[in-house]
Parts: sequence; structure tokens; C-alpha cells
Amino acid sequence: MPFHTQLLVQTAAARQGLLATPIIQGALQGRVSLPSYLAFLREAYHHVRHTVPLLQAMKAALPPRLAWLEGALDEYIAEEAGHDEWILNDIHAAGGDAEAVRHGTPGHATEVMVAYAYDTIARVHPLGFFGMVHVLEGTSVSLALLAADAIQKPLALPDAAFSYLRSHGTLDVEHTAHFELLMDRIEDARDQATIVHAARAFFRLYGDVFRSLPLPEVAAAPTARSAGAITEALA
Repeated sequence: MPFHTQLLVQTAAARQGLLATPIIQGALQGRVSLPSYLAFLREAYHHVRHTVPLLQAMKAALPPRLAWLEGALDEYIAEEAGHDEWILNDIHAAGGDAEAVRHGTPGHATEVMVAYAYDTIARVHPLGFFGMVHVLEGTSVSLALLAADAIQKPLALPDAAFSYLRSHGTLDVEHTAHFELLMDRIEDARDQATIVHAARAFFRLYGDVFRSLPLPEVAAAPTARSAGAITEALA
């Protein structure tokens, strides 16, 4: 079985734990609020702004036997540059204070997730960061476009408030195809185990970020799509 397939199978339960968080299920059914969406964007900014530094740290820590990954990491770095600014633009378009977010601090759950990423690279194994890539990009492909549509309509927000969700939902389709090819070149059992372990941890940590967000105080009427149908679509 190719390693990418193994990764999907071995992290499936952790992925479902993330998707089952109340705020995700609620948002996909139209139960949304502007404070919740702005809180999501705030936390997204505070982890996305670390993506390029984390990729650079991963590249610098690669052992010689994994030097073949350097070109792929350079591509990731080039493509991810500036995405934190997209989020600030979305915050402004949604009526939030983008500069307060830029100069503010993340919530505890986001801070812990980012710290775990740096620690994994420095202390455990640089390939562990691929666990975070798997979680964030794989989640955005299945979730971001659905979430953007479900959030925008009830809140009547402009398209300019969803550049992060919609661009990542589209871009990460290509990224995940590239990621699959990279993973299938990882043949060392210890390397594979590191990535699986980290991915499971990041699913849990990213779930904690969503669990830390404020739930809408007043729930909108659910859409026709049931929670079961939504979960099936994301599977």
C-alpha cells in the first residue's frame, strides 16, 4: 500500500474527530455568527504567518539523505508567502480590525499547535511537519469551499471576506496531489511513523483551535443538509 494511502487510513479516526467539532458542523449547516468567523480568521492568521518560517526550518533541518525534498519545499515556500496578508484582508472586508489582529496574540490552542510544530522539527524529526501539512491542506480541500458558502450567505458578507477560504480550498487541491507524490517517495519506516504520529497530533491540536472559538449565540435554522450528509461529503 502506498504510504499516502497508509497515512489516510491511519489518521482517519483523528480526522473525523476534527470534523465533528461543534463549530464546524454548525457552520456547515448555517449556524454562524460574525464574531465566530472573525475569531476563526484571527486564529488562522496567527498560525498561517508561521507557515513559511516552519517550512524554512524544516528545510534547514533535513538530513543529507532527504536533500531531494529541498526543491519541493522551495516550491511550497514560494506558494505560501503572503497568505497571512490574505487573511488580514478578509478580516477588514468582514468589518474586523485587521491591524489589531496583526499586532495581537493568538489563543492558547493556536499557540500550542504552532509551538508543537516548531518543537517537532527541532527536537523530533523535520519530516514531522508534513503531519501538519496533511492536516491543514487536506482539511481545507474538503472543508474550506463548503464552509465559505455556508458562512457567507447567512452573514451577507462580500466575496472579499473569503479570499483565504476559497483560495485555499482551490489551491490545496493541487497541493494535496503534489503532497501525495511526495509521501509515496517516503520509504523509511521510521520516517513514515513520524509523519503519522504528527498528523494524529495535529488533527487533535487543530481541533482544539476550533473548540476554542466562540459558538454562535443564536443558531440559524439548519439548512436542508443534515450533519450526516455533510460528514459523508467530507469523508
